[in-house]
Amino acid sequence: MTATATKPTTTAVRSKASAGPDRSAGRRRSSTIIVTALLVVVALYFLIPVYWVFVASTKSTADLFSTNGFWFAPTFSLWENIARVVSYDNGIFGRWFLNSAIYAGIGALLATYFAAAGGYALAKYQFRGRNLVFGTILGGVLVPGTATALPLFLLFSQMGLANTYWSVLLPSLVSPFGLFLCRIYAQATVDTSLIEAARIDGAGELRIFHTIGLKVLTPALVTVFLFQLVGIWNNYFLPLVMLSDSELYPITLGLNNWLSQVDRLPEFYELTTGGVLLSIIPLSIAMVVLQRFWRGGLTEGAVK
Repeated sequence: MTATATKPTTTAVRSKASAGPDRSAGRRRSSTIIVTALLVVVALYFLIPVYWVFVASTKSTADLFSTNGFWFAPTFSLWENIARVVSYDNGIFGRWFLNSAIYAGIGALLATYFAAAGGYALAKYQFRGRNLVFGTILGGVLVPGTATALPLFLLFSQMGLANTYWSVLLPSLVSPFGLFLCRIYAQATVDTSLIEAARIDGAGELRIFHTIGLKVLTPALVTVFLFQLVGIWNNYFLPLVMLSDSELYPITLGLNNWLSQVDRLPEFYELTTGGVLLSIIPLSIAMVVLQRFWRGGLTEGAVK
């Protein structure tokens, strides 16, 4: 009786073991519902403002205040509003758009390169004070940009760089977070034996960095580039402090200048909403194109 009773039990245990590990943890229906609900709330939090901007940019000033803010007006005025944005004041919006592209594009590209070079050096070279240098740079993450804007303005004024492209571009070249990310990523992915093999083959340090280091660091570089691009494009306070010539304004400062005039000229509502819609298009394209590299850069090395 005992042997007969234990035989099915042993068979069941073996069958369960052969089925593989239990992966049902975290897949309960209640957990799935909660996680899905939270993701929906977060998605709505980010998407509703974008939807409102699109709807508002299709309305005239009268319709903007007389119709539901989250639904379209009977008259679809999107193309008319965009035409006014592009043509107003001899096309000043196009100049602002180009300025933002210069600040964000060049600034993000150079900041990413410098962060990669610094992170690679701190990760792969042994020298005295390396941790002190890294800690000092990392402290820059804790300093908000608004705290350094005024000292930078005083410094650039003495150097004759205030109210120039350089006054906005130069501070954008520094990315403490990017250097931190590149150093951590280089430690985890750049093989020291590969660097030593390149040295044996006669390659110089700069060549090793450009041919091996940058290639291995590509996912992290895309992540840093995306963060810098978004941060510089949306930067408002630094240009506000540095610039007084409207020809040098980025989009953020130019749109705020339009918004400040809506009290006396209500038609600026149409210009502002249309300009905001156009301003988010480049960032949306960058997010769509670079998101797969972004996700890969953030999760690389988390799982072997």
